[in-house]
Amino acid sequence: MSIGRTKRFRGIALAAITSTAVVAGVIFIQTGAEAEPKPNLEQAKAQVAALQEKASAAGEAANDLRGQITAAQIRVKALQAGIAKQQAQVDTVKRQIGSLAVAGYQTSGMTTTAQLLLSTNPDQFLSQASTAQAFAGQQNSALRRFQAAQGKLTDLQASEQSELAALEAVKAQQQALKKQLDANVAAAEKVLDKLTDAERAKLREEQEREVEKANDERKRASRSNDRMDDEEDTTPVPANGRAGVAVQAAMAQLGDRYVWGAEGPSSFDCSGLTKYAWGKAGVSLSHSSKAQFGEGRRVSRGELQPGDLVFYNSPISHVGMYIGNGRMVHAPNPGRPVKTDDIDYMSGYTGAVRPG
Repeated sequence: MSIGRTKRFRGIALAAITSTAVVAGVIFIQTGAEAEPKPNLEQAKAQVAALQEKASAAGEAANDLRGQITAAQIRVKALQAGIAKQQAQVDTVKRQIGSLAVAGYQTSGMTTTAQLLLSTNPDQFLSQASTAQAFAGQQNSALRRFQAAQGKLTDLQASEQSELAALEAVKAQQQALKKQLDANVAAAEKVLDKLTDAERAKLREEQEREVEKANDERKRASRSNDRMDDEEDTTPVPANGRAGVAVQAAMAQLGDRYVWGAEGPSSFDCSGLTKYAWGKAGVSLSHSSKAQFGEGRRVSRGELQPGDLVFYNSPISHVGMYIGNGRMVHAPNPGRPVKTDDIDYMSGYTGAVRPG
């Protein structure tokens, strides 16, 4: 394999393996795994496959929280803008109350009867007293406005604190899922460490062959805008339309490495790849396989067309893009590059949608 290819695929940490086990859901790594007996090569493949699928599922569960985090951040920002506006109103009413208090200060020291008896012009005083009563009414009205404005400000501040607490809780949940992903990847590495040098060398050779095959398939796809050939058949790829653009964009990423949370241009997770490819066609998708299942028209398995998205597991934890003839392009898991597979390469097929 050339130096350029080596650089392109550097970072695929685990050996390529056949998909012999699929585990749905997100599970913590059990402690004490190192005490288990040394597995043979096939047992190691199965164990690593299961751990890689768990890592991928944890990553997609973490991705699904992206929407909640974004929505919470938008709500917090709106509340903060409302608080700033309401604080300005409170400050304005406070200034009005201050002005009214100063204006009424001169007559606050004696009763109305005393002021009338001491006045040299009773008629003028009575007129002034009427004005003073109106002034007092203005003060009361201003106080009521202040109380209402201050109450609304307090409510907004309480809502902001509640939203911030919820946001931090979701972020903590996402971080915990990311730790699960890392723990599963680390456990897979430990399984590989138990193999002999010869066994690890054999797995490395399988990895290189898988990466090289993906690279060759990418080159074949890039030579044609309307067809993609693989070793066994000719897979039709739509020449026009948004679905065609999306398929060609996804196929151009064959061989790129899997990285959780990545959506291009040179590394992807499963929903990051489909988001990236359909984005090239002008269709916006969420970075979450679970969310993407609701972002298109549902199609049956018999209606599948190139560009459709196919989903796996319950809850949904994986997505790929159908390219025709029963095959899909996808980013499988942390141990494998972006590649094509039969849509039945893994169990747990859930359904399909057609974006756009």
